[in-house]
Amino acid sequence: MNTLFRLAVMEDLPALLQLEEQCFTTDRLNNRNFQWMISRAHGQLLVARRGEDLLGYAVVLFHRGTSLARLYSIAIAPQARGNGLGKQLLDRVEASALEHDCAYLRLEVRIDNPAAIALYERNGYRRFALIHDYYQDHADALRLEKRILQHRDSRDIQVPYYPQTTEFTCGPACLLMAMGALQRDRLLERREELQIWREATTVFMTSGHGGCSPQGLALAAWRRGFRVRLQLSMLGPLFLDGVRDEHKKDVMRLVHEEFTAQLLASDVEREIGGPLNLPQLLKHGGQPLVLISSYRLTRSKSPHWVIVTDCDDEFVYLHDPDVDHSQHRQAMDCQHLPVSHGEFEKMCSFGRDKLRAAVILYRR
Repeated sequence: MNTLFRLAVMEDLPALLQLEEQCFTTDRLNNRNFQWMISRAHGQLLVARRGEDLLGYAVVLFHRGTSLARLYSIAIAPQARGNGLGKQLLDRVEASALEHDCAYLRLEVRIDNPAAIALYERNGYRRFALIHDYYQDHADALRLEKRILQHRDSRDIQVPYYPQTTEFTCGPACLLMAMGALQRDRLLERREELQIWREATTVFMTSGHGGCSPQGLALAAWRRGFRVRLQLSMLGPLFLDGVRDEHKKDVMRLVHEEFTAQLLASDVEREIGGPLNLPQLLKHGGQPLVLISSYRLTRSKSPHWVIVTDCDDEFVYLHDPDVDHSQHRQAMDCQHLPVSHGEFEKMCSFGRDKLRAAVILYRR
């Protein structure tokens, strides 16, 4: 009897839970996890069945708005091991990722699982990180990656990753990463993340704590000794359309006017309306922070700062400081996200006014 590969359905749940018990002693997926994977996840749960028997499964998750996929979990029944089923599932996961326009597939594997590591490395995966204390039993994990399209060259400048520690400090987190890329021995600390926010916030946004304006971030970087270039599509205060309260609007205008006055007294370079030529900026040592609409990543219509780590003919690569744990993501899932140039053009044009904003840092 041939093995049937298909998407999982709810009727597979009992067999999936039984297989999970057989294959893992810790970090098991539960009934609720599997239901989410089958019905709501931005991904696929593939199963391999032979008659009534479940021989294995693989879960692949797609990172919305990017060209990145993650092999979240794979399991093979004890009686089905040694017959190439793991490779067959892996091949189908890669095919699924390609069908969803993904260029990279990433995964984690226990460092004490040489058989699984050998399987992945035979199939073209490379090690690029060691994650300490990753599993529930405190075991370490290897992080592996495979580009399922052609490989690219990387920059000389390596951008460190720093996740934002509050929901409103994406801009300061990106600025910390940019400064860390240009000054390799610089510490990325929460104390400075919050201090930058205090310096750069517009005070009010649509609700809650205010985010950071391009002008505020540019000034914060300039005060810390960097050469800064500010590129904007418009001069006036940003995001006023999203604020109904006139008192709040007045406060935002006053903050913007003060930022503008401080910029005029600085040597921050300013350009209004020009295109963001990423290849040229990166070639000349620039480290760009770019304002995007987070809708294309999280379906939340809010302004959000990301940092560009690289670009090539096919993709722009981003560090996203927002680690969305509700989507079963880890910090490593938010690093060097490959985004097609077309998708990037859409996400970095915010709102009805098609606002574009970038802050580019250089060494002095």
